[in-house]
Amino acid sequence: MDKPVKMLVTYRPKKGKADELKALVMKHGPMLRKTGLIADDPVQLFSAEDKRSGDGYFVEIFSWRNDKSSAIAHQTPEVMSVWEPMGPLLETITLATLDELAEA
Repeated sequence: MDKPVKMLVTYRPKKGKADELKALVMKHGPMLRKTGLIADDPVQLFSAEDKRSGDGYFVEIFSWRNDKSSAIAHQTPEVMSVWEPMGPLLETITLATLDELAEA
């Protein structure tokens, strides 16, 4: 059985684009769930602010169903309908896989 891949995604909006980006980020998790590409654990979504610069951004934590799900997402029209409009709104995006060091 394939193991889920836990992701930490950081979305940093271009100046003046935070509200538009937020609307898309909020659609992201439900759309991934609808397409069956993510595991059953809840999608966590946060609004964040850099304590030094004051810049606002968004953080999302979710788990792909398996290591093939990300590649399949790039070929899925429903996913691309959210991802493509994000591009012009983003200053940067960070995609990180998470591996738990130890259980708390």
